Amino acid sequence: MNFLVSFYNEILYYPLFNLMVFFYNVIPGQDIGVAIIVVTLLVRFALYPMNSKSIKSQRAMQAIQPEMKEIQKKYKEDKEKQAKELMALYQRRKVNPFSGCLPLLAQFPILIALYHVFINGFKDESLVILYSFVNNPGHLNPISFGIINLSETNIYLALIAASLQYFQTKMLMERKKNKKNKEKNKEENENKEKTPEEKTQDFAQAMTKQMVYIMPVITFVFAMSFPSGLALYWAVTTLFAIVQQYIIMRKTKKQEEEQKQEVEVVG
Repeated sequence: MNFLVSFYNEILYYPLFNLMVFFYNVIPGQDIGVAIIVVTLLVRFALYPMNSKSIKSQRAMQAIQPEMKEIQKKYKEDKEKQAKELMALYQRRKVNPFSGCLPLLAQFPILIALYHVFINGFKDESLVILYSFVNNPGHLNPISFGIINLSETNIYLALIAASLQYFQTKMLMERKKNKKNKEKNKEENENKEKTPEEKTQDFAQAMTKQMVYIMPVITFVFAMSFPSGLALYWAVTTLFAIVQQYIIMRKTKKQEEEQKQEVEVVG
């Protein structure tokens, strides 16, 4: 256990903490808020390829949902055949159902390290872990932009972080919502009784829909429970994620439209 803690500190926590203090020292006016924003952006840019892969994987899984449902209906009495057909579908469409989760799991230790950096950053005793080439400022001034004390909770930053979280989650759910409405209308027209698997999926979809409102509430509660430096970090990283999602989804949508046009031309 001690080995894991030491490994975590040496590989993630200490480097990120030193990076924040380094920017605090070199930024004119020594604004800790600006330092937090710079560190957050650097981390997000470093994770950009990983996050892009996760978003693309989610889009790909959404695109094959109708085909998956057809397979589940067709082979609802033969689970082994159903599993084989689903695997064949994944291979044919070049989709890995787990590729969307793996990047998120890989980022989790980094998020924990950033959390500790922003929580402990305002404690003078934390400065003892600075590297020899990073100047020790003696004390980190928690006042950012001349008005916000990032060592204390701030309801405005908490509201901004929660609002951005809502927008990000809503953005991810929008495409799913449109597809679900089309599928729901199709099922109603066919007037078929739902299978147990479909009922389970409906329940999961209902829970997913609730996350649009649950996640912002959780974000607000956490932001009001810790120093607002963490809320600033969460607001910046969520805003970055929104922009990244928009770019990737727009690019993916364009590619899908081009592929659809090619199919129509061939047909």
